[in-house]
Amino acid sequence: MDIPERKDLRGANLQGADLIEANLQGANLEGANLQEANLRGANLQEANLRGADLFYADLTEANLEGANLQEANIEKATLQLANLHLANFKEANLQGANLQGADFYGANLEGANLQGANLYGADLQEAKLEGANLEGAKLGGVKLERAYLIEANLEGANLEGAKLGGAKLEKAKLERAYLMEANLEGANLEGAKLRGAKLERAYLVEANLEGAYLIEANLEGANLQGTNLTWAYLIGANFKEAKLGGANLEGAHLKEANLERADLKGASLERANLKMAKLEGANLQGANLKMANFERADLKGAQHLSLDQLSKVKTLYDTKLDEEFHIPLKKKYPALFEKPDE
Repeated sequence: MDIPERKDLRGANLQGADLIEANLQGANLEGANLQEANLRGANLQEANLRGADLFYADLTEANLEGANLQEANIEKATLQLANLHLANFKEANLQGANLQGADFYGANLEGANLQGANLYGADLQEAKLEGANLEGAKLGGVKLERAYLIEANLEGANLEGAKLGGAKLEKAKLERAYLMEANLEGANLEGAKLRGAKLERAYLVEANLEGAYLIEANLEGANLQGTNLTWAYLIGANFKEAKLGGANLEGAHLKEANLERADLKGASLERANLKMAKLEGANLQGANLKMANFERADLKGAQHLSLDQLSKVKTLYDTKLDEEFHIPLKKKYPALFEKPDE
């Protein structure tokens, strides 16, 4: 359908209209009613849809490149495989929308509501999602490299296998998010909230998690080599068999954390709190343990650990140690085994 004559459709009532493959390039549809309209394959390139109502509209494979959808209502609409390259969705409502395989490359989604939306396999590279609400959204296999997700709400979102390399996730809310096998290489998660998040086998090499909240998060088998975890809250977190070689865990809160068979070669645990942490079979070769708190921690069977390393810790009160360390340390550094001041 071609509409060459009337491109000014501001406030028009097009509810349920059949606009399959319509040419609406550059059209002004501000405030238009397009509820349940059929816009499959339509050309809406650089169209103005600000404040338009697209509730339940079908925009499958439509071209909305550079279109303005600011504050538009796109709830439960279908935009599967749509071209949304550089489109403006600022503060738009996309709750429950089907956005599978859509191209949002460089799009502006600041403050947008994407709660419960299906973004499986979508391309959101370099998209701006600051303050966006993605709670419960399906983001499996989504491309989010270098995306801006500062303070975004991703609580309970499914990001399994997602590509988030270099993404900006400072102070993002990722509580209970599914990030299994996700690629977060070099991502900035400073101050992010990841309580109870599932990060099994995730790739977090050289990511920034300074001051992040990972309380009771599951990072079993995750790769965190060279990652910055300074002053991070890792209480009760599971790092079983995780790769933490060269990671910076200075001042980290690791109380009751599980680090069984974790690779901590060359990692810095200076001033970290490892009270009641489990480190059986962990590789601590060359790790910096200066002033670390190992009160009631389990270090039995820890690998490549030396007397010199242990002599520099803050306390070994009620710590489980192999006899080869316990006897000489208690003889030479008895103060380490005294009950520390609360």
